[in-house]
Amino acid sequence: MDEYEKTNLAHWDELVGVHLGLGSDYDVAGFKAGRSTLKPAERRELGDVAGKSLLHLQCHFGLDTLSWARLGASVTGVDFSSAAIDAATALAAEVRQGARFVRSELYALPDVLQGQFDIVYTSYGALTWLSDIPRWARVAAHFVRPGGTLFVAEFHPFGWTFDDAPGTTELNVRYPYFPSDGPQMYEDDGSYADRQARVTNRRTYNYPFTIGGVVSSLIAAGLRIEHLHEFAGCCFRAFPFLEQHEDGLWYVPRAIGDIPLEFSVKATKPGA
Repeated sequence: MDEYEKTNLAHWDELVGVHLGLGSDYDVAGFKAGRSTLKPAERRELGDVAGKSLLHLQCHFGLDTLSWARLGASVTGVDFSSAAIDAATALAAEVRQGARFVRSELYALPDVLQGQFDIVYTSYGALTWLSDIPRWARVAAHFVRPGGTLFVAEFHPFGWTFDDAPGTTELNVRYPYFPSDGPQMYEDDGSYADRQARVTNRRTYNYPFTIGGVVSSLIAAGLRIEHLHEFAGCCFRAFPFLEQHEDGLWYVPRAIGDIPLEFSVKATKPGA
């Protein structure tokens, strides 16, 4: 683990407690009462998961993982944070939902976890923490059984090129779209899920990635792309000027512009 990843790990270990808290948008109490954390697009595009095995990469403390389990999937969640895995395991026991959670750095997962899965799944905000998208694609493809599915639901990297500072009122390019030789460094006081929180481990390192890089890496890893969809709506208020529509998603006002804020990729492994 390099210094960038160690710094990110300290940040994510601390965020577990923040995100479990009452002020967090994760709404753990609502989840315990039966609320699903899954978004309509992923429910629609993955379809019925009952009876299928599902591997969730970068699962944080497991709310999405357990939401899939409630739909009948046999789930395994993986994260590099021990604090997250401990919290996920405890939460699964509390809601009496069968699940397996494994602590592992993503690139090391083939040395830690055995077997293949009907579905390998990753979602919102995961890819930007990874320094090597081609290697991620090979790890993900390794765990897809022949005939199985890889599904990615993510924030669109083009959207992350724009300024998201408080008070921003228009689309102004601030960040690079294409990867460079190293990560981008950020220092934030709170969390995306609780802006009022204060964290000690403020520094993080993110890695720009491209749509073309994701798709090309999955193809190179032996998967067949079934679809690439891009969406104007975002599941959280990524910019101060976004407007929430009746579907619960946040959109750029037409008077400002029209850009993609999320995307999904569905791929399959030949050979069933």
